[in-house]
Amino acid sequence: MNLLETTLARITPLDADLLQQAQLRLDNKTKPPGSLGRLEEFARRVVAISGKTAPDLAKKVIFTFAGDHGVVEEGVSAFPKEVTPQMVFNFLRGGAGVNVLARHAGAEVRVVDVGVDFDFEDCPGLLHKKVARGTRNLAKGPAMTRDEALAALAVGIELAEQCSRDGVGLVGTGEMGIGNTTPSSAIIAAIGGFSPEQVTHRGTGINDQALQVKIAAIKKGLELNRPDAADPLDVLIKVGGLEIAAIAGLVLGCAANRIPVVVDGFISTAGALIASELHPRVREYLFAAHESVEVGHRFMLERIGARPMLALDLRLGEGTGAALAMHLIEAGVKILLEMATFEQAGVTGKQE
Repeated sequence: MNLLETTLARITPLDADLLQQAQLRLDNKTKPPGSLGRLEEFARRVVAISGKTAPDLAKKVIFTFAGDHGVVEEGVSAFPKEVTPQMVFNFLRGGAGVNVLARHAGAEVRVVDVGVDFDFEDCPGLLHKKVARGTRNLAKGPAMTRDEALAALAVGIELAEQCSRDGVGLVGTGEMGIGNTTPSSAIIAAIGGFSPEQVTHRGTGINDQALQVKIAAIKKGLELNRPDAADPLDVLIKVGGLEIAAIAGLVLGCAANRIPVVVDGFISTAGALIASELHPRVREYLFAAHESVEVGHRFMLERIGARPMLALDLRLGEGTGAALAMHLIEAGVKILLEMATFEQAGVTGKQE
């Protein structure tokens, strides 16, 4: 078996007993049962995912995967592809939105070159995992080869394995790649059977004319490549992206290693969608950080069965939403670990 197959074989259902035990502990805290709402959900899920009654979330990492897209040549983005490497340098300097919000959350940002059309050479702080110099133009043929897709998936899986060895308690997904809302829209259109018009939005802020060009490029790609909706790997190969593949691998690797993973916005959720289509149990291990203003994002979340934590009209990506959501997950766990019980506080509990 290859790495993808062995990883899929290691993903198991969550322990229902652990979920119940965590909720019983929460119900014995000095509050009415369920009164902390979704914070309680976050806490019990982290317990069940990690298999630990006292989860340690001190080490938090957000992976920002960078990759370029051949479909940019169709005119689908408001920015040129040169912005991808420029933003990689910004991440490494600590000046991007994800850096600011990750510092606020106490998380480390790890920047990964999985497919940028640029030679970074010896660039301190960058994880050099380049599979190819970007994808091919999906409007003219498959975005990548099977070997490239498997290699990019392996990048994410191996990073999750390293997190397990390093004792990382919470992982977040992020990305950077000019043009990457186009393959993301194509992925949900292919898997969900939607028309490109239903799931395609303005990305970096394109005008009406460019939006029609973008929709046309996706239509062309779907008609030409005919991705098999029943085969998520085929969808990834035909209309995906290298950073999307790496995110899918990271999500799979986290599930296999029982690490809770916080999925950012539209592009990250495209990766999580591929992962959950490859193995239905994956959805039990992930947290959806927020619902993006990208119209296709809602369809992805519904398909996965993930309820977003935040609704802040975000559309930046990078891992910004994941950084914000980490606060809430950690807050839920702290309630479980630090809040007094009725007995400890000498408070009379609910009358039966």
